[in-house]
Amino acid sequence: MDSLEPQYGVSKAEHVARLLLNRIISANMKPGSSFGTEAELLGKFQVSRPTLRESLRILESQGVLTLRPGPRGGIMVSKPSINVIAHTLSVYLRLNDVPFIEILRARMAIEPVLARDAAVFGGEDDFDKMEETIKGLERAGDDNEVVYRENRAFHSVIARAASNPVLEVYWETISVLATGEGAGFKYTKRNVIHIVKSHRAILNACRERNPTLAYDLTVDHLGELDDLLKRRFKGRLGEPTEITLKNGRRIV
Repeated sequence: MDSLEPQYGVSKAEHVARLLLNRIISANMKPGSSFGTEAELLGKFQVSRPTLRESLRILESQGVLTLRPGPRGGIMVSKPSINVIAHTLSVYLRLNDVPFIEILRARMAIEPVLARDAAVFGGEDDFDKMEETIKGLERAGDDNEVVYRENRAFHSVIARAASNPVLEVYWETISVLATGEGAGFKYTKRNVIHIVKSHRAILNACRERNPTLAYDLTVDHLGELDDLLKRRFKGRLGEPTEITLKNGRRIV
Protein backbone atom coordinates (compact mmCIF):
# COMPACT_ATOMS: atom_id res chain seq x y z
CA MET A 1 0.00 0.00 0.00
CA ASP A 2 1.21 3.54 -0.77
CA SER A 3 2.57 5.52 2.15
CA LEU A 4 0.00 7.56 4.04
CA GLU A 5 2.66 10.03 5.13
CA PRO A 6 1.83 13.25 3.27
CA GLN A 7 4.43 14.96 1.16
CA TYR A 8 5.89 18.28 2.24
CA GLY A 9 3.34 21.07 1.89
CA VAL A 10 0.42 18.69 1.32
CA SER A 11 -2.21 17.93 3.96
CA LYS A 12 -3.06 14.36 4.86
CA ALA A 13 -6.49 14.74 3.23
CA GLU A 14 -4.90 15.96 -0.01
CA HIS A 15 -2.39 13.11 0.09
CA VAL A 16 -5.15 10.53 0.57
CA ALA A 17 -7.09 12.16 -2.28
CA ARG A 18 -4.08 11.56 -4.54
CA LEU A 19 -3.91 7.92 -3.45
CA LEU A 20 -7.61 7.52 -4.19
CA LEU A 21 -7.10 9.08 -7.62
CA ASN A 22 -4.19 6.72 -8.29
CA ARG A 23 -6.45 3.82 -7.41
CA ILE A 24 -9.07 4.96 -9.93
CA ILE A 25 -6.46 5.34 -12.67
CA SER A 26 -4.59 2.10 -11.99
CA ALA A 27 -7.84 0.12 -11.91
CA ASN A 28 -9.00 1.86 -15.12
CA MET A 29 -12.33 2.63 -13.48
CA LYS A 30 -14.90 4.16 -15.81
CA PRO A 31 -17.47 6.87 -15.04
CA GLY A 32 -20.45 5.32 -13.29
CA SER A 33 -18.38 2.64 -11.59
CA SER A 34 -18.81 2.15 -7.86
CA PHE A 35 -15.76 3.21 -5.90
CA GLY A 36 -16.78 1.27 -2.83
CA THR A 37 -18.22 2.32 0.48
CA GLU A 38 -16.89 4.63 3.12
CA ALA A 39 -16.37 1.67 5.46
CA GLU A 40 -14.30 -0.18 2.84
CA LEU A 41 -12.09 2.84 2.20
CA LEU A 42 -11.60 3.44 5.93
CA GLY A 43 -10.42 -0.14 6.31
CA LYS A 44 -8.06 0.08 3.37
CA PHE A 45 -6.42 3.44 4.08
CA GLN A 46 -6.52 3.40 7.88
CA VAL A 47 -7.34 7.09 8.24
CA SER A 48 -9.89 8.90 10.35
CA ARG A 49 -13.40 9.36 9.03
CA PRO A 50 -13.07 13.18 8.86
CA THR A 51 -9.83 12.86 6.85
CA LEU A 52 -11.40 10.41 4.39
CA ARG A 53 -14.49 12.53 3.95
CA GLU A 54 -12.37 15.61 3.29
CA SER A 55 -10.39 13.60 0.70
CA LEU A 56 -13.61 12.50 -0.99
CA ARG A 57 -14.88 16.09 -1.04
CA ILE A 58 -11.65 17.19 -2.73
CA LEU A 59 -12.15 14.63 -5.50
CA GLU A 60 -15.83 15.52 -5.74
CA SER A 61 -14.96 19.20 -6.25
CA GLN A 62 -12.58 18.12 -9.03
CA GLY A 63 -15.32 16.12 -10.72
CA VAL A 64 -13.57 12.79 -10.13
CA LEU A 65 -16.15 11.32 -7.75
CA THR A 66 -19.87 11.75 -7.13
CA LEU A 67 -21.15 11.22 -3.59
CA ARG A 68 -24.73 9.96 -3.64
CA PRO A 69 -26.60 9.84 -0.31
CA GLY A 70 -29.26 7.30 0.56
CA PRO A 71 -29.58 3.51 0.50
CA ARG A 72 -29.01 3.34 -3.26
CA GLY A 73 -26.26 5.90 -3.20
CA GLY A 74 -22.57 5.51 -2.65
CA ILE A 75 -19.26 6.74 -4.00
CA MET A 76 -19.31 6.72 -7.79
CA VAL A 77 -16.56 7.45 -10.28
CA SER A 78 -17.31 10.38 -12.57
CA LYS A 79 -15.53 12.27 -15.33
CA PRO A 80 -14.37 15.85 -14.78
CA SER A 81 -15.96 18.29 -17.19
CA ILE A 82 -14.28 21.15 -18.98
CA ASN A 83 -16.44 23.51 -16.91
CA VAL A 84 -14.72 22.29 -13.73
CA ILE A 85 -11.32 23.09 -15.23
CA ALA A 86 -12.56 26.42 -16.54
CA HIS A 87 -13.93 27.37 -13.14
CA THR A 88 -10.64 26.55 -11.41
CA LEU A 89 -8.67 28.47 -14.03
CA SER A 90 -11.00 31.45 -13.86
CA VAL A 91 -10.62 31.64 -10.07
CA TYR A 92 -6.83 31.55 -10.44
CA LEU A 93 -6.87 34.27 -13.11
CA ARG A 94 -9.23 36.42 -11.06
CA LEU A 95 -7.17 36.18 -7.88
CA ASN A 96 -4.02 37.02 -9.81
CA ASP A 97 -5.62 40.03 -11.55
CA VAL A 98 -5.15 38.59 -15.05
CA PRO A 99 -7.16 40.78 -17.46
CA PHE A 100 -9.59 39.33 -19.99
CA ILE A 101 -7.41 40.51 -22.89
CA GLU A 102 -4.73 38.04 -21.82
CA ILE A 103 -7.23 35.18 -22.14
CA LEU A 104 -7.90 36.29 -25.71
CA ARG A 105 -4.16 36.33 -26.37
CA ALA A 106 -3.90 32.76 -25.07
CA ARG A 107 -6.62 31.69 -27.49
CA MET A 108 -4.80 33.33 -30.36
CA ALA A 109 -1.63 31.44 -29.40
CA ILE A 110 -3.32 28.03 -29.23
CA GLU A 111 -6.00 27.90 -31.90
CA PRO A 112 -3.96 28.56 -35.06
CA VAL A 113 -1.72 25.63 -34.07
CA LEU A 114 -4.80 23.43 -33.72
CA ALA A 115 -6.04 24.50 -37.17
CA ARG A 116 -2.63 23.73 -38.66
CA ASP A 117 -2.61 20.26 -37.12
CA ALA A 118 -6.23 19.63 -38.10
CA ALA A 119 -5.22 20.12 -41.73
CA VAL A 120 -2.62 17.38 -41.24
CA PHE A 121 -4.35 14.89 -38.95
CA GLY A 122 -8.06 15.61 -39.41
CA GLY A 123 -10.29 13.07 -41.14
CA GLU A 124 -13.12 13.57 -43.58
CA ASP A 125 -15.61 12.96 -40.77
CA ASP A 126 -14.09 15.93 -38.93
CA PHE A 127 -14.33 18.10 -42.00
CA ASP A 128 -17.95 17.05 -42.57
CA LYS A 129 -18.77 18.07 -38.99
CA MET A 130 -17.12 21.43 -39.58
CA GLU A 131 -19.31 21.81 -42.67
CA GLU A 132 -22.42 21.04 -40.60
CA THR A 133 -21.58 23.82 -38.13
CA ILE A 134 -21.14 26.27 -41.01
CA LYS A 135 -24.57 25.36 -42.37
CA GLY A 136 -25.95 25.80 -38.85
CA LEU A 137 -24.50 29.31 -38.77
CA GLU A 138 -26.03 30.09 -42.14
CA ARG A 139 -29.46 29.09 -40.80
CA ALA A 140 -28.99 30.92 -37.49
CA GLY A 141 -30.06 34.35 -38.66
CA ASP A 142 -30.09 36.65 -35.64
CA ASP A 143 -30.52 33.83 -33.11
CA ASN A 144 -27.40 34.44 -31.05
CA GLU A 145 -27.86 31.28 -29.00
CA VAL A 146 -27.52 29.23 -32.18
CA VAL A 147 -24.62 31.38 -33.36
CA TYR A 148 -22.71 30.77 -30.14
CA ARG A 149 -23.41 27.04 -30.25
CA GLU A 150 -22.41 26.51 -33.88
CA ASN A 151 -19.43 28.86 -33.66
CA ARG A 152 -18.01 27.06 -30.64
CA ALA A 153 -18.79 23.68 -32.22
CA PHE A 154 -16.73 24.58 -35.30
CA HIS A 155 -13.68 25.43 -33.25
CA SER A 156 -14.18 22.42 -30.98
CA VAL A 157 -14.14 20.10 -34.01
CA ILE A 158 -10.86 21.69 -35.11
CA ALA A 159 -9.44 21.05 -31.63
CA ARG A 160 -10.43 17.37 -31.77
CA ALA A 161 -9.23 16.96 -35.35
CA ALA A 162 -5.76 18.21 -34.36
CA SER A 163 -5.27 14.96 -32.43
CA ASN A 164 -3.50 16.63 -29.52
CA PRO A 165 -5.48 15.86 -26.34
CA VAL A 166 -3.51 18.32 -24.21
CA LEU A 167 -4.05 21.27 -26.53
CA GLU A 168 -7.68 20.22 -26.96
CA VAL A 169 -8.23 20.54 -23.21
CA TYR A 170 -6.49 23.93 -23.21
CA TRP A 171 -8.71 25.06 -26.07
CA GLU A 172 -11.93 23.82 -24.48
CA THR A 173 -11.03 25.65 -21.26
CA ILE A 174 -10.08 28.86 -23.02
CA SER A 175 -13.21 28.68 -25.21
CA VAL A 176 -15.39 28.88 -22.09
CA LEU A 177 -13.52 31.94 -20.84
CA ALA A 178 -12.54 33.78 -24.05
CA THR A 179 -16.03 34.51 -25.31
CA GLY A 180 -18.30 37.51 -25.35
CA GLU A 181 -21.25 35.23 -24.60
CA GLY A 182 -21.13 35.52 -20.83
CA ALA A 183 -20.65 39.27 -21.03
CA GLY A 184 -23.71 39.76 -23.22
CA PHE A 185 -21.97 40.15 -26.58
CA LYS A 186 -24.37 39.96 -29.53
CA TYR A 187 -23.45 39.12 -33.12
CA THR A 188 -25.15 40.97 -35.96
CA LYS A 189 -26.21 39.25 -39.18
CA ARG A 190 -23.27 40.94 -40.87
CA ASN A 191 -20.93 39.48 -38.25
CA VAL A 192 -22.36 36.01 -38.85
CA ILE A 193 -21.93 36.28 -42.61
CA HIS A 194 -18.28 37.20 -42.08
CA ILE A 195 -17.78 34.31 -39.63
CA VAL A 196 -19.27 31.87 -42.14
CA LYS A 197 -16.89 33.12 -44.82
CA SER A 198 -13.88 32.73 -42.51
CA HIS A 199 -14.93 29.29 -41.31
CA ARG A 200 -15.44 28.04 -44.84
CA ALA A 201 -12.01 29.29 -45.89
CA ILE A 202 -10.40 27.48 -42.92
CA LEU A 203 -12.36 24.32 -43.74
CA ASN A 204 -11.24 24.44 -47.38
CA ALA A 205 -7.62 24.79 -46.29
CA CYS A 206 -8.02 21.74 -44.04
CA ARG A 207 -9.62 19.70 -46.83
CA GLU A 208 -6.77 20.70 -49.12
CA ARG A 209 -4.28 19.54 -46.47
CA ASN A 210 -2.66 22.96 -46.42
CA PRO A 211 -1.56 23.46 -42.80
CA THR A 212 0.21 26.77 -43.42
CA LEU A 213 -2.88 28.31 -45.00
CA ALA A 214 -5.14 26.92 -42.25
CA TYR A 215 -2.83 28.48 -39.65
CA ASP A 216 -2.72 31.87 -41.39
CA LEU A 217 -6.48 32.00 -41.97
CA THR A 218 -7.15 31.22 -38.31
CA VAL A 219 -4.75 33.96 -37.21
CA ASP A 220 -6.65 36.41 -39.43
CA HIS A 221 -10.03 35.16 -38.20
CA LEU A 222 -9.12 35.47 -34.52
CA GLY A 223 -7.54 38.86 -35.14
CA GLU A 224 -10.84 40.07 -36.55
CA LEU A 225 -12.70 38.64 -33.56
CA ASP A 226 -10.24 40.33 -31.21
CA ASP A 227 -10.80 43.68 -32.93
CA LEU A 228 -14.58 43.18 -32.82
CA LEU A 229 -14.58 42.46 -29.09
CA LYS A 230 -12.31 45.43 -28.42
CA ARG A 231 -14.66 47.74 -30.30
CA ARG A 232 -17.75 46.39 -28.58
CA PHE A 233 -16.32 46.29 -25.07
CA LYS A 234 -13.82 49.14 -25.48
CA GLY A 235 -11.89 49.61 -22.21
CA ARG A 236 -13.58 46.71 -20.41
CA LEU A 237 -11.30 44.01 -21.82
CA GLY A 238 -8.62 44.97 -19.35
CA GLU A 239 -10.86 43.94 -16.47
CA PRO A 240 -11.61 40.42 -15.19
CA THR A 241 -14.93 39.21 -16.58
CA GLU A 242 -17.79 37.09 -15.35
CA ILE A 243 -18.78 34.13 -17.51
CA THR A 244 -22.06 32.20 -17.54
CA LEU A 245 -21.60 28.49 -18.24
CA LYS A 246 -24.16 26.33 -20.05
CA ASN A 247 -25.41 24.93 -16.74
CA GLY A 248 -26.20 28.45 -15.53
CA ARG A 249 -23.28 28.59 -13.11
CA ARG A 250 -21.48 31.92 -13.10
CA ILE A 251 -17.71 32.08 -12.82
CA VAL A 252 -15.49 35.13 -12.48
